[in-house]
Amino acid sequence: MEVSDIIVGLDIGTTKICAMVGRKNEFGKIEILGMGRSDSIGVMRGVVANIDKTVQSIKEAVVEAENRSGVDIGEVFVGIAGQHIKSLQHRGMRTRTSNDDEISQDDIDAIIDDMFRLAIPPGEKIIHVIPQEYIIDSEQGIKEPIGMSGIRLEANCHIITGQITAAKNIEKCVSKAGLVPDDLILEPLASADAVLTDEEKEAGVVLVDIGGGTTDVAIFQDGIIRHTAVIPFGGNVITEDIKEGCTIIRNQAEQLKRKFGSALAQQTQENEIVSIPGLRGRDPKEISVRNLAHIIQARMEEIIESVHYEIKSSGYEQKLIAGIVITGGGSQLKNCPQLVEYITGMDTRIGYPNEHLGKGLDEIKSPMYATAVGLVLMGLNKSEHKKRKLQITGASEELEEKRGKWWESLLTKGKEILGEDDDSIL
Repeated sequence: MEVSDIIVGLDIGTTKICAMVGRKNEFGKIEILGMGRSDSIGVMRGVVANIDKTVQSIKEAVVEAENRSGVDIGEVFVGIAGQHIKSLQHRGMRTRTSNDDEISQDDIDAIIDDMFRLAIPPGEKIIHVIPQEYIIDSEQGIKEPIGMSGIRLEANCHIITGQITAAKNIEKCVSKAGLVPDDLILEPLASADAVLTDEEKEAGVVLVDIGGGTTDVAIFQDGIIRHTAVIPFGGNVITEDIKEGCTIIRNQAEQLKRKFGSALAQQTQENEIVSIPGLRGRDPKEISVRNLAHIIQARMEEIIESVHYEIKSSGYEQKLIAGIVITGGGSQLKNCPQLVEYITGMDTRIGYPNEHLGKGLDEIKSPMYATAVGLVLMGLNKSEHKKRKLQITGASEELEEKRGKWWESLLTKGKEILGEDDDSIL
């Protein structure tokens, strides 16, 4: 297998902006060449709130990634999230002219292109069209239609939409940072590609990506994406609650959450106390670790209950054999999987983005980099798909050229046999 082109994923999150440079090695694994990260100042709940600050953060992350990888970054695959993301189901149809020709990738691409022209509410745009299953001449449940024969080809599609303004603001920030946005990719789809196995997607699984500003949900069953949602709560809300509840500054609240925080209050020592330095010569503040856990648990329960509601409303609650996979920075909170299991009653594990990774940086094997790794992975798949399409187009053009030359030579020979002036052959 050949080494692929170099792809850059840009995760514009609420707490951090991460640029990741990677390629596929000769064994088909993802090799991360370099990574840069910076604090995200201009983003709130997955949506750009300040363009100049976001541009500055993107530049810092990209410069660090360039220095570490030795690659000049030009084009990037950018993640998009936020409460404005919605999903819907729609069926597309294509009537083919001949029953003799096999169904090709061109037929599927034509249905997907038609779906992008679907009438949706003003101010929204279609971000992804994902075919789920196909129907050929009323024969249902077909997953791989290429190579089959049929006149009427239908596709049940999962369509993901978002606000035009939110997408435009992301593209504007990327362009102002001197980069070209190659494609916008929904962040829960990227995270799912990075941490889920094919067996889990087949069995039925819920991916929950707990980020700083949002919690992304993607439900898979029978190897097909069935439901996507973005919940407007994440780790930052927990930090704010600690700040208010313990009357300390935000930085201290964040450190307290990371070092001593727990999602289950019962699992903490009752008499354990943490001392926080006072401001400007004031006395240090003593905080009970159990009280801290109570604050965290209350908010985590709210987030998990919102996730549970999405699972129920998807209609697939009883079909998810593989349970829940949690990833993102918020999943690193102590006892988080146990709380998810307790509230939902479903098996839960933490998703690490090392499923498709080859040799590279060890630090990226943390759940907080799942989205960035997924963006590189999806970018590589899209790049390979484009290449294949160009090869098919090139091959068909070459064939047409050969046919033209063959026809010309046949006409010339015909004229030679019948005489130069005899045009009856035409």
